[in-house]
Amino acid sequence: MKVLKLIFLLVMANVLFKPTEIYSQSEGRIDFVEFTLENGLHVILHEDHSTPIVAVNVCYHVGSKNEKPDKTGFAHLFEHLMFDGSKNVKRGEFDKYITQAGGYDNAYTTEDKTNYYEVLPSNYLELALWLESDRMLGFSIQEISLITQREVVKEERRWRYENRPYGSAWIKISEKSFKKHPYRWPVIGYQEHLDRASMDDVREFYETFYVPNNAVLVIAGDIDIEKTKRLVEKYFAEIPKGPDNIPRPPAEDELNDSEIREIVEDVNAPLPAVFMSYRIPEEGNEDSYALALLSNILSVGESSRLYQRLVYKDKIANEVETYADAREHPGLFLIYAISNPGFNSDTLEKVIDEEIEKIKNYGVEEKELEKAKNKVESALVAARQTVQGKADLLAHYYTFYKKPELVNSEIEKYRKVTVDDVKRVAIKYLDRTKRVILHYLPKTN
Repeated sequence: MKVLKLIFLLVMANVLFKPTEIYSQSEGRIDFVEFTLENGLHVILHEDHSTPIVAVNVCYHVGSKNEKPDKTGFAHLFEHLMFDGSKNVKRGEFDKYITQAGGYDNAYTTEDKTNYYEVLPSNYLELALWLESDRMLGFSIQEISLITQREVVKEERRWRYENRPYGSAWIKISEKSFKKHPYRWPVIGYQEHLDRASMDDVREFYETFYVPNNAVLVIAGDIDIEKTKRLVEKYFAEIPKGPDNIPRPPAEDELNDSEIREIVEDVNAPLPAVFMSYRIPEEGNEDSYALALLSNILSVGESSRLYQRLVYKDKIANEVETYADAREHPGLFLIYAISNPGFNSDTLEKVIDEEIEKIKNYGVEEKELEKAKNKVESALVAARQTVQGKADLLAHYYTFYKKPELVNSEIEKYRKVTVDDVKRVAIKYLDRTKRVILHYLPKTN
């Protein structure tokens, strides 16, 4: 589940607000207030006085899947550009404001969203709101910022994908797993598209997606709800609304009708490795919870099935991992393993397939499933221990479901998964005849 990825790797005038909803939860649950400004900005407030800090989170419903096929990488590029100056904040000053206040800030981009956050002492809340509202207020990106940040992103691409062992694997997997859907290109984009990015391109992207009616503002921590409402009004209410029909790509895509297989000779690969992908349904689909637990049973922890077989028992791999990457639209179930010296990728594939077939034929044990559920629940609880984690979860559930209350109830979806569910989804989705599989082999010059 994408929620798990976040965790691993965290009374005003009616003319201004739509009716406020208050969710009162029992002890241990997250209480919050939510409302929407007239310009469409949705606001969620969570009051927590356990520590004198506050988290401000602005999540824009735009990721790499919202890009045009010939202009990829814009969502991630914007993550950099938005820290490089706005109307009233000079280049290089955004971070200084936060650090000088004793806080920290960052952002991240996925296929489906871009998230910005600041965590700082609660008496500096107004500072964070001013900074976030200023970069939402209007297009202020300078040519020098585009030139500079474009080079920063290109260098990041080289470091993460082009010069790293097996770095191209997930790019190739995506390109082969999706035929038409924009998930087929990487979040970081293609270098030639970044090279061609113009100021007009950047302005169009900003004015389409970086608008209040395409965002949710979450404030969590040591706040007073009514005072915070007034601050939100002060800094965000007059920001102009964006277009009503924000473009969204269709979720549908054609499935591969046969296995796609490729051998990749990689000068950066020190050892043979295998990478696999299977198409799975979108986040929130009933089967996505069983798939997340299946992934946990296969590779999370030393007692997991693939670790026990490949690493501990047969000693043919030094690393193995699976990940149910459920996204806003149907995503991928990913598996990879890196061999030990003396073993080849064919052996890795054979053993992985054997372990998956065992689950398809015989299912999993109740104790395995219970252990997986405990791990997932522990991760969800851990994410809720900080105001930043709570803000991020509330933003996530609103952005994709319009139901931030899921922060208190989604764990029940995992608890209801049965051993029969795990076996069923393994049979249904881990279909070898429709997967993508890459064998990485060291290339010698």
